Amino acid sequence: MPLPTRPLRKLGFLTIGLFDGNDPRPGHESTLRIIELGEQLGFDSAWVRHRHLQYGISSPVAVLAAATQRTTRIELGTAVIPLGWENPLRLAEDLATVDILSGGRLNPGVSVGPPMHYDQIKDALYPDTADAEDFSYERVRLLLSFVRGEPATSFSGTEGFEVFSDRVQPHSPGLASRMWYGGASLRSARWAGEQGINFLTSSVVKAEESEDFAQIQLSHIREFRARHPHGDKARVSQGLVVIPTDSATQEQKAKYAEYAAKRLPRTAAPQGPARMLFSPDFVGESAEIAERLYAHAAFQEIDEVAFALPFTFEHEDYVQILTDIATKLGPALGWHPA
Repeated sequence: MPLPTRPLRKLGFLTIGLFDGNDPRPGHESTLRIIELGEQLGFDSAWVRHRHLQYGISSPVAVLAAATQRTTRIELGTAVIPLGWENPLRLAEDLATVDILSGGRLNPGVSVGPPMHYDQIKDALYPDTADAEDFSYERVRLLLSFVRGEPATSFSGTEGFEVFSDRVQPHSPGLASRMWYGGASLRSARWAGEQGINFLTSSVVKAEESEDFAQIQLSHIREFRARHPHGDKARVSQGLVVIPTDSATQEQKAKYAEYAAKRLPRTAAPQGPARMLFSPDFVGESAEIAERLYAHAAFQEIDEVAFALPFTFEHEDYVQILTDIATKLGPALGWHPA
């Protein structure tokens, strides 16, 4: 097996947190138990996806607030919060509050752009301002300014018995250094680097310069670091769908193979007008997956990952997958549990 360019320093995982719309509590409880298991297995981070008007986590900040009270060490991230649904000032308050509750373990990842199906949702989401909303990078800049403690108002001081601050409260000084941007294009990678924040790259990229997924992702990583004040030391986390089968039952192996096969056709060519290109899922024994990752041009330049769990599996499947990642695949990639 070839040696990695960089030993894997941080191992994380990502879950969508599916639930039954008629009985949502068990699904949310399963997500929290999975995060607890991740800490027990030594993972460095656990990340949750964001899904609005679907049967996945609609309020990741609330879910992670609960997770802060059930864990003590593991870092907790969002991958990602789409800011088109959010007010930057209010979100900054929520993020700082959860970061304080966690003891400084929150890693908020965000993205920009109009909400999905905006024409159908805009009257409910922004009944008076739908056509005036700015879904550009400016929304991230606002959030970053509030998180960094820059003034949010010209008013401060004492009024009667109440004391007012001119910046978001609570203020968590270390949170700004743990802000991430989730990008799939060269422009996003460049912008994130210029802002001096961290960069999340996932299993989908925009096919701008070629149709080779690994090479496209590599170009994003290099562009980000070329623009970042920290250069090659700037933090990048790669999120691919990885499903080790070392301890899986035959039934689980068949399920995983079928899942990957159904998703494989979309990886053959860029999809839609935006030319989005998807990575194949990594399924198999950990030694086999490690070899494929070592040969992956983008993986060779990172030392952090947040492997994405499949969306539609059962709790016991996630337990098996996470256990194999922590005990088999992670060590094969040079990682040591926390």
